Amino acid sequence: MALQKLSVKRMSELVFGIPAKRVYNAEDEQQARAVKILESIYKRNRIDAVNLDRAKKLYSSCEICTIWYAQEGKTIYGGEKSDYKLRCKTYSPKQGDMLYPLFDDFDDMIALSVAYSRTMSGVKYNYFETYTANEHMRWVQDGGGRWSEDMEREVIFIEKIAGAYAHRDEPIWEDESSNVFEAEWVLSRNGNYIRKNGVPNWVVCCDMDELKRFNHEKEKSTNARNVLYYPKDSKVGYETWNQSTDAIKFQVDQIKSNFFTNLQLPDMSFEQMKTMAMSGEARKMVFIDAQLKVLDEAGVWQEFLSREMSVIKAFAKVMYPELAEAFDALDVEFIITPYQINDQETTIKNLTTACGGKPIMAQRTAIERLGEVDDADEELLLIQQESANALEEGFM
Repeated sequence: MALQKLSVKRMSELVFGIPAKRVYNAEDEQQARAVKILESIYKRNRIDAVNLDRAKKLYSSCEICTIWYAQEGKTIYGGEKSDYKLRCKTYSPKQGDMLYPLFDDFDDMIALSVAYSRTMSGVKYNYFETYTANEHMRWVQDGGGRWSEDMEREVIFIEKIAGAYAHRDEPIWEDESSNVFEAEWVLSRNGNYIRKNGVPNWVVCCDMDELKRFNHEKEKSTNARNVLYYPKDSKVGYETWNQSTDAIKFQVDQIKSNFFTNLQLPDMSFEQMKTMAMSGEARKMVFIDAQLKVLDEAGVWQEFLSREMSVIKAFAKVMYPELAEAFDALDVEFIITPYQINDQETTIKNLTTACGGKPIMAQRTAIERLGEVDDADEELLLIQQESANALEEGFM
């Protein structure tokens, strides 16, 4: 029963199923240009998919770090040309990496090291990299066990550790593994009983003399059936096995229910959701506990994403020196929105009522929000032309 793996997926989807929002306070044209560049960097690195992947790694292995680095190559971010491309890579114990953050007495990270392995031409090499605010160093251990420097010490030109680190004290399934093991043991033991008792019994009733002879010439049991011999007048209570499925089902279902309840996670399986005869508004209430759980987790992610933003801004200042002051002055707030069922019909009805029946959205905005056409302006123009044509036909 892969409930631990399921809890990791559920928590990751609840936190980043709705992508994290970045709210900027651009106050002038320079800062607006800086916002476009930052958003383009995030988009090029597919940050929404990266966040989902990082969440799964953090909730399963308790540690992640993401290193950002620049590669030479002409590109365009937010309409601005650059000679460097910005990339990121995430390390985690989930994929066999070891992380070694070093903090000072004030809990500020002063060094971040990563140990990992790579196999090339059938030979396994172990690497150890260290990032500080000033230098980047890397060592390699060859097949003979010898360590040596793999590169010349690289100067960190952004003058800060080029990465962000996050950890939690225990996996997201916390103390529920023992309960999952109990459910697995119940099902496993029941499976053994089924395999043992599922073989049909072939009962032979005969005279005592024949029974004595059969005891000497007993037919061997096979996987197809068991052969049992009894005197002709004997009585037996049953010939087939009556399984106590209700008790087993109750115990396993109760353990699963306790698992999701204790972790504040919704059981969103198809079997569970199809049996819940609820309205859209009632289904929203089911997610309240999960939303509170996301609020508990949001602090770690906001700190991690803010640290990552400072690293990206430091790279962007070097890539676009004319906007360095704009990047420094730009404040960014990260908003983690818990996933929830969105009943748009109810929302629209409530807002329309609050506005006295007047429109609450421009037609072009509604077309753009729907997302079914590539060009909202062109679609709006076609709608207006069709309306004008219909009006002309009405007068003819």
